[in-house]
Order: sequence, then C-alpha cells, then structure tokens
Amino acid sequence: MNIFTLSEDRLRVTLLVLPDSSMMSMASALDTMRAANRIASRELFEWKIATINGKPARLTCDLVIEPDIMLDGECSGDVLIVIAGFNQQYHVGPAHLKLIGRVSRNFSAVGGIEAGSWILARSGLLERKSATTHWEDMEEFSTRFPMVNLKPDRFVIDGSVFTTGGASPTFDFMLYLIRKRYGYPLAIEVSSAFIYDGVHSATDTQPLVSLGMLENNEPRVAAAIHVMERHIDEPIAIKAIARRVDISVRMLEYLFRQTLDMSPAAYYRRLRLQTARRMVIDTGLKLQEIAIRTGFNSLSSFSRMFKNYYQQSPGDCRRQTQGL
Repeated sequence: MNIFTLSEDRLRVTLLVLPDSSMMSMASALDTMRAANRIASRELFEWKIATINGKPARLTCDLVIEPDIMLDGECSGDVLIVIAGFNQQYHVGPAHLKLIGRVSRNFSAVGGIEAGSWILARSGLLERKSATTHWEDMEEFSTRFPMVNLKPDRFVIDGSVFTTGGASPTFDFMLYLIRKRYGYPLAIEVSSAFIYDGVHSATDTQPLVSLGMLENNEPRVAAAIHVMERHIDEPIAIKAIARRVDISVRMLEYLFRQTLDMSPAAYYRRLRLQTARRMVIDTGLKLQEIAIRTGFNSLSSFSRMFKNYYQQSPGDCRRQTQGL
C-alpha cells in the first residue's frame, strides 16, 4: 500500500517513542492526526504509542509518556514512526535494532523523526536511500552512514521510507501526508486549526539559524547571517560579509546594532560558539576537532573564548551535560 495515494481508508500508525525525545516532535506527529480526525468527523488515523521495552519514556521536557504497547515482533500496521532525540545510541542497542528492522516489514511505510533517522540508519533501513536528519547532526551522520544519500531538506520521502529534520518539518510532513491521502481541503483545515501558514516544502533547506520575521523586517541582516552560517569552519572578515550583501561595513554595523543590539563580529563569534557547544554536548568529537570545525585557530583560543562566553570550559561542559 502506498500511504501517499488518495484514499478514504484509515491509516493505522504506531509511534515508537524513545526516551529523551522532543515533545514538540511527538506532538507534531500526534496532534495533526488528532486534528484530522476531529475535522473530518471520522477516524482517518488510528494510533498507538509504543516504547522499546514497554516502560514509560521520559521526554526532554521531563514529561513521562505512558505507552499503549511494547514494540515486539507482533506489531503491525500501516505506518511505523520512530521518534528519537538525544542519546539515541544509549537507548537502542543491537538487539533492539534487529527488532526494529524485523518489525518494519510488518508496515507499509516506516519513518524517522529527528534522531529517528539515526535509528533507521543503524537498523539498515536507509541503505542506499535518500534521507535527512536534524541539521545539527548532518556532518556526523554523513560520516557514519556514507551509503545514505543525506539531504539538508526539511523532510525526505524515498519509496516507503521517510525522514524529517525535527518538530516543524514533521508538521510539514504530516500536512503533506494528509494532503496526498485525504485531499488538499482537509490539509488546509488542519493547518488552519493550528494557525500555521504551511509555506514550507519538503526540499526547503533546514536553516542553521531560524530567522523568522527578521527575513522580512531587515533582510540585509538576515542575508549577512546566512553568509556567516556558510562560513562557520572558515570565518571570513566582516568587510567581506558586507561586500557580499552589498552594503558598507558601517551600515552593516549600524543594522546589527539596531536589530540585534550587538556588532556583526560579536554575533558571528556567538554563532560559532553556539555551534561548538552543540558539538561538545551532542557528539563525541575531540575538542581539537570541534575547534577546527568552528573556525578557531587553536584549542587554547577556542577553550578561552568558550569559557569567557559560557563561564565553564568545554571539557567541564561535556562532563556536566553527560552526567545529566
């Protein structure tokens, strides 16, 4: 069965929720189905929440999710969606990966939300397929799984397998699914119920920085930030950034002060340090490698700036967060 073909039939969905997942990612999948059922006045989606061991899953916001079922070899349906976030490598071991790979054959389609794409890849379900994951993990994912055609898109569909980059892209994907299966009018009504403009397409690139209204209010600042995004590992001079957005350095300084209350150089440094902190927390990369990837010319320089900004060294930051 192709779940993206127009049909009146109900879709049976199993949501496999791992600990340390995002509530927003889960809600983006779950609440869109609920809204579709309510607006259509019939059960278009039937869902069950599963966990890997049948025990409750604690989300990153500390909310505990009680499962309906434990994932086992008897699980079946139309769509299996794996929702994962932080520490997926600790929550799913080799035996679980084999189980997920085996159970996936009982479903017409399988999806991975946010770090759920890592679970699918580790289970062998993304071999020689196109996929996406959260933008923070793109580089590490592509290194770990070279046989996956990784794309920076908001969501990717390759045959019966789909992946999304996070909470908002999952909302986009669910609207796409509703539109393809149950028609455009229903998708519009579901989008309207959440006061969501739904302007994103699958192939829109995930932004490193979500600029929101800044794109409209001050596009020159937004354009400068996009230049900075593309040069995290090899920073370029503010003069070069100004030249690329076709304004003077003085005007760029003025616009940043007016909109962000800081200089372009300060914002650029902050962007690189925020990127570095995510790598310190979420990856096992050596600190020297993180320093290189975020454009610092030495480990000592990186450590000094990191400590000045976050009031702790990169090493202390990693030890503290890994102990949580």
